[in-house]
Amino acid sequence: MRRLGGLLGSRAGISTSKSLTALDEPAALQDAMASAAHIMNDDVELAEAELSKGSSPFHKLGLSTALFLRAVLGFEKEVMEKAHACLTDAEEVASEHQRRAVRDPSKAHQSKIYSAGAEYALCHAESQLMSAVVAVLNESLTESLKGFYKLRKAFATLHDISEQERRYLGRTGRGVGSSQTSVVTPGSGRETPVMSSGVLTPADSGEEEEDDFVDAKESGSAPGTPPPTYRGGPAERDMEKLSLEDTVTNRSNGGTPPTNTPIESDSALAQADQEIDFRTITSDPIDLFIHSGTALCFGLLQVLLSMIPPAFARLLSLFSFRGDREAGLRMLWSASKFKHNINGAMAGLITLGFYNGAVAFCDILSPGAVPHTRLRNLLREMRELYPGSKLWLLEEARMLGADRQVEKAIAVVDQGQSSGLKQVNALRMFERSLNCMYAHRYEECAQGFIECVGMNSWSHGMYYYLAGSCYVELYRLHKGRDPKLAEGYAAKAEEYLHTVPLHVGKKGFMGKQLPFDTFVGRKIKKWDYRAEKWGCKMVDAVGVSPVEEMAYFWSGFRRRNVEQLRTSLERLAWSEDVKANPHWERESADEKATLAMLRATCFRFLGEIPKAKATITEGVFSHDLAEVKACDHPDTWALPVAHYELAVCYWDEAGGQGGDRAMLQKCSDSLLKVERWESYELEARVGLKITTGRETLRKCGISSP
Repeated sequence: MRRLGGLLGSRAGISTSKSLTALDEPAALQDAMASAAHIMNDDVELAEAELSKGSSPFHKLGLSTALFLRAVLGFEKEVMEKAHACLTDAEEVASEHQRRAVRDPSKAHQSKIYSAGAEYALCHAESQLMSAVVAVLNESLTESLKGFYKLRKAFATLHDISEQERRYLGRTGRGVGSSQTSVVTPGSGRETPVMSSGVLTPADSGEEEEDDFVDAKESGSAPGTPPPTYRGGPAERDMEKLSLEDTVTNRSNGGTPPTNTPIESDSALAQADQEIDFRTITSDPIDLFIHSGTALCFGLLQVLLSMIPPAFARLLSLFSFRGDREAGLRMLWSASKFKHNINGAMAGLITLGFYNGAVAFCDILSPGAVPHTRLRNLLREMRELYPGSKLWLLEEARMLGADRQVEKAIAVVDQGQSSGLKQVNALRMFERSLNCMYAHRYEECAQGFIECVGMNSWSHGMYYYLAGSCYVELYRLHKGRDPKLAEGYAAKAEEYLHTVPLHVGKKGFMGKQLPFDTFVGRKIKKWDYRAEKWGCKMVDAVGVSPVEEMAYFWSGFRRRNVEQLRTSLERLAWSEDVKANPHWERESADEKATLAMLRATCFRFLGEIPKAKATITEGVFSHDLAEVKACDHPDTWALPVAHYELAVCYWDEAGGQGGDRAMLQKCSDSLLKVERWESYELEARVGLKITTGRETLRKCGISSP
């Protein structure tokens, strides 16, 4: 068996470091967790300073978590590089401590549940998981591939730990008699999972030359025999109440992978509530750390995998992974019960972020898919425990946005002093600027995005584009009543829009240009081409309101109240006003389709479903794809997305889940058309909505052909 970490480079200095004894561990863990708590209060500098004083795997993990949070909040290259180096160090230290614990278990922490060194194996897996996320965010495809390999390795370790929990619960008779998550296949004597988490065990996980984690010895194992890797074989019948979903597919008896049956978010929450409180199983702080960390990592892993854009599905298949969002959320809810330690706190933050930033803005949802009351309670608890963090203000603002109270959301983001974490301040400014865009506060929106340029280095091209688009809107508003002021806005619009090409293409994701960079770069080329062709200023060659277009991709229409939606209709009407816009008669088919799509969306959110459907049919589907593609620098996204909008109209018309079956089938048919559509710009922005819609329909018993 090759030693773990052989592919991670030199371990100079680590092999001579002092290994923690069983007596040292609890104190080291407590110190590291107390220091890491500062992370959740936005005092990352203090956390880093205190964690740097310790050399234990727990301190290394905490320090890595601080840098990881900086990296994923800001997407800044230099921070990601620093986080990567720190995470690599944490991996190496954890694996060295784990090897020592296995070699001499008598000096290691003694657990009734886990084998010697399990706590270090978890630290290693957590470091690998965070390192994988950083690698995937890297601009290099090679680094991204390495990241997916680390995900695979982290999964194998986490799976081994969770299996030890299962075996322990089985031996102690906890949950005996449960049959919800596993059943015995007749005649085989083996259990087959019936509610899989959806994360598949890598096909050759039991044949790796490197073992990330040495499993606990079973009483019947022969000395020197390598521990078996779980393959869906015999397991205790206690799985219903375990805090981890069944994570493997039973391949041992020739069975096929189980259908990935999603469960509703409120159902996932209910299951998390019904699980055994692990604190009644053990009071050992090391064991509780292992349990909460495993739930956090498995939950995060599954949610991340479920959100990978369809374009990367083929890549993921190489690593035998697929995600189950609902199972992942259930595990995150379970982990959030331990919010007093960094594992639970991170789980709470991730849970709030996923619901408030993604699920809440989906359109085809089952009743209770977003557990509003529990989310508010979780947010309140997190604010009480970590009052210094401004991240909770962001989450509260997102909740208000989902409730169509954009003005209140802006006020909440403005509360309090600046965060000690500059990445959080950048997020606050970005969120505020988006909300100003939804509220039609264009000057504030533009100024906010320009400020973002100085606060964050991720996508300056997008920031300049959004600012320039706001000035286009201001130019249009004042052109007829204050020409001098309008010219000032026109100059700013062209200045910022022509700055966009200088910044696009400098950032990447998995070796490719960022989708928004591709989109805004093409738009500038289109408008410059039209200006030259039409003999006008660039600002007069801009087509359908780019602000309204951006609002759609950021789910802004769902955040707007009735008055704001009617204002959007007024802004869209500008395009067809031949007095204000003399170029309408020569406007291209793609712009006309985009106008109709955005207008239909406004009608839908105003509750005018028949009007929305008619607008889509007459204004969008009257143009075929070939006609749209023939336009200069065409916008092709409106056609496929219109099928999604029509599906939502059918869903609303049916009355949602439990409504008219024929109408729900029409919803499914429309959704199928966009699912089968060729690749188009910014498809990932609606991809989660489409996936959620399909899952919801499946729960209703409406399947696609």
